Formats: sequence, C-alpha cells, structure tokens
Amino acid sequence: MGVQQDIREKGLLGAAAAAADNVFTRITAGIDAGEFRRMLQGDPPGRPNPRLKPHSEAFLLHIKPTYYHESVTRFNHTFRLGLLSTYLFIVETITGILLMIWYAPSPERAYTDMILLLTNIPFGQFLRDLHRLGAEAMVAIVTLHMVRAYLTGSYKPPRQFTWFTGVLLLVMTLFLSFSGYLLPWDQLAFWAVTIGTSMAEAVPPAVVGETVNLLARGAPDIGANGLLRFYLLHVLFLPLLLILFFFVHYYKVVHFGISLPADEEEVGEDTANRVPADKRVYYLPDVLTDEMSFMTVITTLLILITVFFFQAPLEHIANPQSTPLHTVAPWYFYWLQGMLKIADKFIAGVLLPGVLLALLMAIPYLDYNPSRRGKDRKVAIVAGIVAGTVMVILSWMGTPEYAVQGAPSVEIVQELMPEEGSGISREIGYTHLPLGIWRTDEEYDAHDHEFNELLHEFQATVDYYRRQDPDFNAPVGQLTITQDQPGLKKLHWEIFWYDAQGAEGSYKTSFWLHEDSIYWEQYGWKQSFLGYVSDGWKSLSGAFAGE
Repeated sequence: MGVQQDIREKGLLGAAAAAADNVFTRITAGIDAGEFRRMLQGDPPGRPNPRLKPHSEAFLLHIKPTYYHESVTRFNHTFRLGLLSTYLFIVETITGILLMIWYAPSPERAYTDMILLLTNIPFGQFLRDLHRLGAEAMVAIVTLHMVRAYLTGSYKPPRQFTWFTGVLLLVMTLFLSFSGYLLPWDQLAFWAVTIGTSMAEAVPPAVVGETVNLLARGAPDIGANGLLRFYLLHVLFLPLLLILFFFVHYYKVVHFGISLPADEEEVGEDTANRVPADKRVYYLPDVLTDEMSFMTVITTLLILITVFFFQAPLEHIANPQSTPLHTVAPWYFYWLQGMLKIADKFIAGVLLPGVLLALLMAIPYLDYNPSRRGKDRKVAIVAGIVAGTVMVILSWMGTPEYAVQGAPSVEIVQELMPEEGSGISREIGYTHLPLGIWRTDEEYDAHDHEFNELLHEFQATVDYYRRQDPDFNAPVGQLTITQDQPGLKKLHWEIFWYDAQGAEGSYKTSFWLHEDSIYWEQYGWKQSFLGYVSDGWKSLSGAFAGE
C-alpha cells in the first residue's frame, strides 16, 4: 500500500527517486543523496549537522571522532604515522590470509610450498613480496611513530598510559615480524631464529633459561614443533594480542585527543579536547577524504616498490648441519646482535634489552618537566638523540662488517659468489661466463662487458683484503671456468698467498651454474642451481632462490 500511495502522490519516477534516496541514506547511515552531493562540492553542513549521524549509526565510523582540531590535521604534525601503521597491519592481515592458503607449517611442506607459491601460483611472488615489504615497513613506521611522540612530548599527562600501550604495540610488532621470519624454512630464516631463540638460554637460573628455550623451540633444536609454534604465534596469538592493545591504544587517543603543537598551548595545559567551533575540521568529508587520498598514495607506492625494487629473499632449504657464513638477525634486531658481539649473552641478550624496555615504558613517569616545547626539553631531546645514535652504531656493529670477518680468501669468494644469495657471478648469468682461466695478476679483455666487470671486482676485492690483512701477502686469485657437462658450467675459485713468515697458503672451492638459471631483475626473481661450498666436499643442488 505504501508503494502504491507514493506512486500516486509522486509519480513513478518520483517514487523511484525517493526509494533510491532512502536506500542511499541507509547505506551511508544517515546522509541522503543531496547532502552527499553538497559534501563533494565542499559546501558547509547544515544545522543541525546531518554529517554527524553516521558517527552514531555506522559500525566503523562510531569509533572515529566527529571532528578534529585543525592543527592536528596538518601532515607535518603527525605525518599520518599512526594511520599508516594501522593500514599496514590491515595489508599484512589480508596478504597473510591469502598466503596461508598455499602454506603448511611443517618442515616437509614449508619450503616446497614456498617454491610452489613463487613459480606456479599467479601473482604468488608479488603477494609474498608485498607481505614481506609491509612487515618491514610496519616495523619502521611504528618505530618512527614512537620517535615522533617522544620528540613532541606527546607522552606527557594525560597520555602516560597511551604511551605505555604504544610501547607494547611496538614490541608486538617486532615479534610479529620476527615470528614470521622462520616460516619460509630456508637457511636465512632457520639460523637467524636459532640464534635469536638461543638467547633464552641465558635467562637465570639455568633451569629457567633451558625451559624457556625448550618452550620456544618445542625441542632442543628447531624442527617441526618449533615451526608450528612460530606459525601459531604469527597467524593467531600475536595478531589477536596486537588487535586488543590497538583498540585500547586507539580508545585512549580518541579519549584524550591528539596532542596539539606545543606552541599552541600554555605550559602544563592540555586543550586537545576543547576545540573551538572555528577550529574544527569535521571527519566527514574533509579528514576522510584526506585519509583516503593518503592511503591511495601509499598503496600505489607499495605496489610500485614491490614490482620494481623489492624482492623477499629465499635461500636454500633449512639445513641444521650447515651454518651459512655471516648469518644475521633481521635488520631491526641488528642492535641486539651488535651487543652480543661485545658482551655476555645474559647481559646483552636479556638484561640490557629488559632495562631498555622498562625505561621506554617509564619515560612519562620519569620526565617531570610539564613543558612539551623543544626549548624547554633540551635534556630529553639530547638524550633521545644520543640513544638513537647508540642504536645506529650498535646496529652497524650487528652487521657482518664488524668483528666477524673470516679469512680473506673465504671473504673474497663469499662476496663474488656467496653460498647463500646471488652475488655478481650468478647475476651476470650462464651465457656471460666464458670458458677459460682468469687470474687477478694478469690483464684480460674478455670481450664481454659483464664478465669484465666480474674480473674487475675480483681484482679489486683481492687487493682490498691484501691491504687489510698483513698475513695476506702477494695474493693471487684464479677463476677457472669449465664445461662440466652439457648445460652445466663449473666455477673453480682459487686464492694463493703468503703469510707474514713467508709460508704459502691457498684456498680452493667450486660452484656450478646451470644454463636454465635466470636472473630477471625487473621482476625480482631468479631460478638458480647453486653448489654448496665445502673444502674437499661438493654437491650440486637445484633450488629456487629469490633475491
């Protein structure tokens, strides 16, 4: 009856337009088509403001403030780091769920599933790279978010607990990324996680450390139980915990408001929740439009970086019997690895990180200075800069460049044709490796630009280590390339030198390269047949390895 009456009163077209407008209003939780049109045109809202209704009616918008202070909507105030952290977590959740479809957390399946994903699944390589890039970016952005909050004094009352939950979210983000590090089940992941979990053994007393280590690994050494535990941590426990504390953190941010620029408030005052009418910027449509535009740009950048610049690494399958040279932790734990090089495992791996975490959480309660202005916080800002500088130095110390250099001859071959990874020798490819003998103490013109680049790098590397090590005198490097069998070339590396006492030394090792090996930098993947390195023992191993 209502439909027929509307048709009689408004006509068929009028009734249809009214029905469509009613549907539109329900979808937008209170904004009709006319008001939506005025929003797009930039017209101010009416009185009462109909654009506030979705904040009470819509499922998502009810947690968003209806308006913000115009000062906090400036990009250079927050740099949208909080929004970006949340968005990256959403990206990680979506890509992670998709990756779970083709993955089983067992040593028998994990690595094979990665190969299948990279070679047989449409956009599988892209999906994995995007997930890895998002994880790396999320760690960096959450860290920068904390740094910005510290430098602007945004942890001061009444936001002490907001800061506390932010520290927890940073820790969870680090461990969420680290727990996913093992899942590819390759050499890089296996040994990085093995070293990381071994720090649990340093927890005193010994029985506690051994128990914690056993609980983390599921066995004395990482195997099926450890992989399953890290998988459950990565896809279930840590995400749920992070979501819980995110909403606590976000509730506090909305409750107290985003802190204003310090020079807009009196010292000791907090007026973020008292926004004058002429300073209000409504979420609909202004802030929403700004956030959608920002996330569109970020999404575009993530896709472009993934396609053209970033490739998630994948090395040989995990081998507990072979430790690769220069095994490193994820970059965000370089500082921890750096401390482990100069201090006891308990002090560097347990005590100091624990003290650092406690200090981070306690910053709002240790800083009694009521001012957030930079000129009044010189001690806090200098202390933050010093702490950041120390972290950078420790991170550099955590790389293979510091205090882990092996014998020069081993380092030379590792740089040119590493046991894990690519290296210039594999990158130039099978066809650019001419048969013959090439020595670093002779000049050659191989009539191949890429191979000449390899020879030049060989000579430069030998010369570099000659200058660095007094026991590496008169070194000569020799590369012998032979056709071992059809479609398979053998690269035999030899280094000869004299030590400080004049005794002769030598190092010899071999690799093989198959003609089907491909290095396609534009799309960031390569198929390669790599040889394991061992003096007097060599084996050919077919594997896919992403760079």
